[in-house]
Amino acid sequence: MGWSLIRLWTALVYLFMFLPVAVVVLLSFNASQFGSFPMTGLSLHWFVELANNDAILRAFQTSIVLGALTAVISTTLGVLASLALVRYRVPGANLISTVLIAPILVPEVVLAVALLLFLNFLSMPKSFPLLLMGHVIFTLPFVVLVVQARLVGIRRDMEEAAMSLGASPIQTFFQITLPLLAPAVFAGMLFAFTISFDDITGTLFWKPGGVETVPTQIFAMLRNSISPEINALGTVMIVLTVGLPLAGLAIARRLAARRGG
Repeated sequence: MGWSLIRLWTALVYLFMFLPVAVVVLLSFNASQFGSFPMTGLSLHWFVELANNDAILRAFQTSIVLGALTAVISTTLGVLASLALVRYRVPGANLISTVLIAPILVPEVVLAVALLLFLNFLSMPKSFPLLLMGHVIFTLPFVVLVVQARLVGIRRDMEEAAMSLGASPIQTFFQITLPLLAPAVFAGMLFAFTISFDDITGTLFWKPGGVETVPTQIFAMLRNSISPEINALGTVMIVLTVGLPLAGLAIARRLAARRGG
């Protein structure tokens, strides 16, 4: 009886969490110009309108470019930092690890305001590179945690065996370590892209005028009215932010299985 109540309560909690998401997806196919029930029919009209909206297309382009650059920079820095902290004796390694992971522990709005105040102190205007820097700071800890967890499980003697056979440290990294790290590197890159693409709190503080990402564009559209286009845009966001990590997880597992085999 106790376990049955726990399962029922768990199901109700998940229903409460995901029912609004299901409603947004359902209303995005509503043929009516009013994004509400009752639905008058099913249609892809609002997705077509979405594809013809120049402001939304620009926001998508900005978000994709920003997310891709964030993923590349965060993954590169995360792999290098993880190698240094796990494979070598670095003075103050514990302090460095704490600093790298600290952005996860600090509320994002506090981190956003702190970086904005710091930029104002330096008299630096808002710009796309500074927005990119803020996203890298926020996503780097996730990459470090994922790569470090994988790197700890890679036996050091495999790298030592390669170097004993004449391979240089760089050759050992690219031919031995990096292929074994590939699932974690790929997963960390997808995490960084998804978090950057979906971020709104920090972006609202850091973005320069005239630059909009998809989340900030949705926020701006909600100020006027709730149109069916917003539901269609929300559906696209849900597919991207949920589908990419799931696809990345499947690919990472397949890569890990091949390396293990």
